[in-house]
Amino acid sequence: MGHYDKHVFFCLNQREAGEDCCNNFDATAMRLHAKERIKSLNLDGKIRINAAGCLGRCGEGPVIVVYPEETWYTYVDREDIDEIIDSHLVGNRIVSRLKI
Repeated sequence: MGHYDKHVFFCLNQREAGEDCCNNFDATAMRLHAKERIKSLNLDGKIRINAAGCLGRCGEGPVIVVYPEETWYTYVDREDIDEIIDSHLVGNRIVSRLKI
């Protein structure tokens, strides 16, 4: 794949008031939490956490996508993000309950 083992994109799109979008669900803070967690695990050279604009799945949001597996997830809170990190990014196991 290249430089990173895994590459994670967090949709941070913000739409007009009242429209579905990932940033209505605190996506910016969840991305920051993921970055800090990856750094605390000393994985920031192997796993990249990136911001993305609209990923086109606003009705399913908030969403992230993990490459190279092309696995799409939704989440509710930090515990969901931690589960994705622990299970998928570290353990290479898909989190079925959050997969979309």
